[in-house]
Amino acid sequence: MLLAMELLDDPPKEGEVTGSGEGGPPFNEPVRLPIEGVLDLHAFAPKEIPSVVEEYLCQCRQAGLSEVRLIHGKGKGAQRAVVRRFLVSHPDVLSFADAPPEAGGWGATLVRLRSPDG
Repeated sequence: MLLAMELLDDPPKEGEVTGSGEGGPPFNEPVRLPIEGVLDLHAFAPKEIPSVVEEYLCQCRQAGLSEVRLIHGKGKGAQRAVVRRFLVSHPDVLSFADAPPEAGGWGATLVRLRSPDG
């Protein structure tokens, strides 16, 4: 299953996420990302993170994934804070925690999702 990332100025269509970055659209066509349970958020502007994570979690649930790893990086912790503020109120999130050291440690967050039917 693929997630279409709309990088143009048009409003996103259903099943697509905006990802224009800080300097404008870097691509002329949507970027397709595989739904494999790992999303690296480094390519997205901070203001885009909640909508990107929202759509990715929705697509992961539809694909039947129960766990997702969101890579936000270590840095100063700003992206991590944005991700976690979003996750704490998301109805499909059962729990989340730092990834184990071999999977990014506090530079990534593991998210457990509700099943698509429950």
